[in-house]
Amino acid sequence: MDNGSRNFDQDAQRWDLNPGRVKAASEISRAILREIPLTPDMEVLDFGCGTGLLTLALQPYVRSVTGVDSSRGMLEVLRKKISDQGLTNATARYLHIDGGDVLAGSYHLVASSMTLHHVKDIASLLKQFYDVLQPSGLLAVADLDSEGGLFHSNNSGVFHFGFDREEMREQCLRAGFRDIRLVQAAQIEKPVAGGATKIFTVFLIIGRRGNNEQ
Repeated sequence: MDNGSRNFDQDAQRWDLNPGRVKAASEISRAILREIPLTPDMEVLDFGCGTGLLTLALQPYVRSVTGVDSSRGMLEVLRKKISDQGLTNATARYLHIDGGDVLAGSYHLVASSMTLHHVKDIASLLKQFYDVLQPSGLLAVADLDSEGGLFHSNNSGVFHFGFDREEMREQCLRAGFRDIRLVQAAQIEKPVAGGATKIFTVFLIIGRRGNNEQ
């Protein structure tokens, strides 16, 4: 996901035709692959999977990857990709966190790319991420650095104008995550109001599920 003003269902068929979007997803995927040692026994959750650009980038390296999203149109595109490629270890599921749905399952890694700024209650979501991770499971979340509301042409459905990295670190700590690291994952160049072009940076925050008693 990357634009709360869009109708994601209607836009799903054209989603991957935007080269800038595909490039950013590729950079974020490479950052996760670089920073996290994926193994063939890992169960992975991709939260806000969209058309599966991250989901399918992680799929070859793990036992299974489950993509969840609140757009049925996006999920249809991902399911077609899974079917066309004959993949047996990738799954797409509907989930609407802001509508009251709750994450379920048990995973070694929870990943998310450019989705958190569309979620109202970040603290609650991070707690859900924590709860579905196995002991010492890993979190890898990529999203915009604070951007002042310029990234989207219409901020309807956008609840956070990016995030301050240190505030995000504190939120992850409060949710129970430990060994937190922050790196830059991608740059996105796009036009903004007035005809100018601006470069937006994307961070990747990585954390490990702490002990229950912490």
